[in-house]
Amino acid sequence: MKTEAIGATLLDQTVKGMPGGVTPFRLDAIGAKGWNVLREDLTLPLAVLKDSAIRHNSAWMRDFIARGHAVIAPHGKTTMAPQLFERQMADGAWGITLATPQQIQVARSFGFQRIVLANQLVGRQAIRYVLEEIGRDPGLDFYCIVDSLENVAQLAGAARAAGAGRPLQVLLEGGMMGGRTGVRDQAQGLAVARAVKAAAPYLVLRGVEGFEGLTSGTRAEAEAQVRGFLDLLVNLARACESEGLFGAGEVILTAGGSAFYDMVLARFNHAGLSGPTRVLTRSGCYLTHDSVSYRRLFADIVDRTPDAAAGGGLVPALEVWAYVQSRPEPGKVLLTMGKRDVGVDDMPVAQTWYRPGTPAPVAVPPGHRVVGHNDQHCHMLVPPDSPLAVGDMVSFGVSHPCLTFDKWQVLCVVDDDYNVVGAVKTFF
Repeated sequence: MKTEAIGATLLDQTVKGMPGGVTPFRLDAIGAKGWNVLREDLTLPLAVLKDSAIRHNSAWMRDFIARGHAVIAPHGKTTMAPQLFERQMADGAWGITLATPQQIQVARSFGFQRIVLANQLVGRQAIRYVLEEIGRDPGLDFYCIVDSLENVAQLAGAARAAGAGRPLQVLLEGGMMGGRTGVRDQAQGLAVARAVKAAAPYLVLRGVEGFEGLTSGTRAEAEAQVRGFLDLLVNLARACESEGLFGAGEVILTAGGSAFYDMVLARFNHAGLSGPTRVLTRSGCYLTHDSVSYRRLFADIVDRTPDAAAGGGLVPALEVWAYVQSRPEPGKVLLTMGKRDVGVDDMPVAQTWYRPGTPAPVAVPPGHRVVGHNDQHCHMLVPPDSPLAVGDMVSFGVSHPCLTFDKWQVLCVVDDDYNVVGAVKTFF
């Protein structure tokens, strides 16, 4: 991996969060600046990653996966930050999961060698690039998914023409009715798997894949949908094994977004295949966790799988700080944070507030609720006796971290006192 090259990236006042007039400096020198968020050394809004929480979450997932007799290839689309990919790999990740050709190109640019494309590989340029990389680098361990005869034929034809010297490894994708990609039943899946087998030596079937997160209804209804879907994936794997459709070596069984990975591990570890099996989950949001949606979903994981609470569970690591800029009505506050700065699938949650010059941030009192955003404004309803005043700083916990990461070129890494100790660059 070559992420040290990111440290040479020059930062200046054109990067969101950096102070105006700052002399351009290398990203890896930001920790030597002596900057502190609460001292107003940077401009707001500002996205920060709490280093202690990142370290805690990475270690927690490593231990949880080990107890579950599985491995993880965390989904890189969450952060698109190779520096964080590298931390995940250092903590034992088996590989990195990605979703688009651009994301593959980023990972390869920084030397990542095991990549799971949890998506179909389609389009001339994307297929060409991957096959060239496979031919160029014998250490590249690449997988993509297939769910149609048409895509199998496209990949096989391109692989035959490319002459990479080794097969393109594919995973058969199962999907939910009404959901996203993936075969819907065993007959459709076997037809695709047989086509892959017939495309040897240009393609090889290495396992079965799916994404179980597209559920609806009550928690009980969602969990029932997940169980049924995981049964489909296991039955697909058993049928492929019985027909000898898999290539040599271990069979990969992979699913697991950031909501039901405990159920994935439990089911796949009892798949009942006769040969060696690699159980692979792909959660990406665990590293930063969040303060709304995944916090709620993690409570469900702990309820289903009590040992998930070991070590304190996951904790939020991503915050966005903003200033109170206006209090035009007794019950309303406007802040310097909008849809250009934070994901709004679920509204951010005001966590702490700080008046510059006071000893430390304190918890935001009850009754403060974000109700909307413009591009650069946050609308928050507050009690008439709210202590917030113009110039105060407020930290917000986010929901669905993917949609906040993609608003930032650079996120500052801070210690527990909000001293800036590093920075992470994204590649969206």
